[in-house]
Amino acid sequence: MAIVELNDVRRDPDTILTVGTFDGVHAGHRVLVNTVLQKAKSQNTRSAIVTFDPHPRDIISPGRGGIRLLTTLEERAEVLQELGIDDMIVIPFTRDFSLLGSDEFVRKIIWEKIGVQEFVIGYDHQFGKDRQGSIQTIQDLSKELGFRVHIVSKQEVDNHTVSSTAIRNALQNDGNVELATTLLQRNYFLNGTVVHGEKRGSSIGFPTANIQPSHPNKSIPKNGVYAVRVRVDGTFFGGMMNIGIRPTFYGTDLNLEVHIFKFNKDIYGETVQVRFIKRVRDEQKFSGIDQLRHQLEKDREKCHMILEADHG
Repeated sequence: MAIVELNDVRRDPDTILTVGTFDGVHAGHRVLVNTVLQKAKSQNTRSAIVTFDPHPRDIISPGRGGIRLLTTLEERAEVLQELGIDDMIVIPFTRDFSLLGSDEFVRKIIWEKIGVQEFVIGYDHQFGKDRQGSIQTIQDLSKELGFRVHIVSKQEVDNHTVSSTAIRNALQNDGNVELATTLLQRNYFLNGTVVHGEKRGSSIGFPTANIQPSHPNKSIPKNGVYAVRVRVDGTFFGGMMNIGIRPTFYGTDLNLEVHIFKFNKDIYGETVQVRFIKRVRDEQKFSGIDQLRHQLEKDREKCHMILEADHG
């Protein structure tokens, strides 16, 4: 799959596409993406996802502190590539772009710049300046310009309405990575760089890799211990991750540290991926090292059992 900046895009009128931020590429997004893929395959045309970076809310409502991302641009690209999309076309979302009217967006960018044969759109999609654009806007322009429109209905999974907000709430408020997995139709993951820590884990027999997420606004699950899988150099290893402030050592800063099972390589400076399988417990403060070590041994045993039972 090609990640294409808007300025570098090749116009191709034989293109099936959909437009959106697609943060998370969750189950609802996947229906749109799969519709694009099926139509492009049957008609032998280009499949394209038109997306934005940074997240539009960061530009339109900057005072809210930045939205917590389910997927960085690179993570979004990885998921879309796995699904089989030909091109992910990235529009830089700026203040000027946010003032572009919906009619002009479809005419100047979708039709003239990218090219479109069929526009796949969600049932409630709104776009353009002040979100004035709607399905009706696209349908009206499709008749004038000569492309087709396909509308995708509301999506629910296990009686949950699928949305990026619902997934963020599950992760950040409850640490419910299993619900997130259901709504995403994949394990929630984060990419990050292994950085130097205080090496306390090694001293008690649980060496950890300290992870710095690849984006400062990446959504981090609620503090606690999780069974995870860790990708290092293309290979996945089981592990357990602690997210928190390390209260036993009177810490105050948030740390993401993962103990990788059956692994002893030096990976400082490398990029790894952590996939969350299940939450094990809350973060706790222990009376001392021995009590902490005993709990970590129990956590490790529980994580092994979780990972053995998981076939994801």
